[in-house]
Amino acid sequence: VGGLTVYKEIRKKFPNENIVYLGDTKSFPYGSKSKESIINLTKSGIDFLISKNVKAVVIACGTATSQALDAVKELYDIPIIGIIEPTAKYISKNKNIHKVGVVATAGTIRSNVWEKSILNYNNNLEILSNPCPLLAPMAEEGWIDNEIAKLTVHEYMKNLHDVDALVLGCTHYPLLINPIQRFVGDKVTLVNPAYEVAKTLKQMLAQRDMAASEDHTAKYEYYVSDMADQFLSFADKVLPCRVDQVQPVDIENY
Repeated sequence: VGGLTVYKEIRKKFPNENIVYLGDTKSFPYGSKSKESIINLTKSGIDFLISKNVKAVVIACGTATSQALDAVKELYDIPIIGIIEPTAKYISKNKNIHKVGVVATAGTIRSNVWEKSILNYNNNLEILSNPCPLLAPMAEEGWIDNEIAKLTVHEYMKNLHDVDALVLGCTHYPLLINPIQRFVGDKVTLVNPAYEVAKTLKQMLAQRDMAASEDHTAKYEYYVSDMADQFLSFADKVLPCRVDQVQPVDIENY
């Protein structure tokens, strides 16, 4: 369900575009898997999306972006973007940010890709990274603003009070934005990669003359690899729009 935070912003930006959403609920969580496994899972997901005639793919997952983006971009002809590069560009241009905190899954933090990407644009920044492996499973359970969420956020974020900005480097983490903001305080800017991804995608489609016409009526499709009923219930709570139907799909056969 983490990708719903990205889907939400993309749908706002693209009222005329058809959107196909795929959630790999069967193989979640990705954060504890090997790089090879994550690449294979990401390829399966992209193969399925291509079978739906998509013109671009957004990898709405921090772990899959960090582990698989470079590999899959070499395999497919259509544009593929992840959540890291657009966010790193935004941070580098913000003159009020000097010290950056990054929270993400263990696999993403281990890859060091957030730090490398941010410093690639501005090597004067100080980066503090912290893995938060329990937050994504908690978000999947809907534990996003209860006492368990509060205590877990406190434990993971206790060394990140003095940063100027905190990057929510897993797409599940914006679902816990309330306890995170309360703990780190209002002076810390929370950076949700979904905003930057949506802006980057809009620019890319415009530059490539790939955008849908303004009179096109958008259609939306939702697919998951398992637990469609549970996903549908959660999507209705997270999204401002009604999700009428979620279809199960075996992406391993694509």
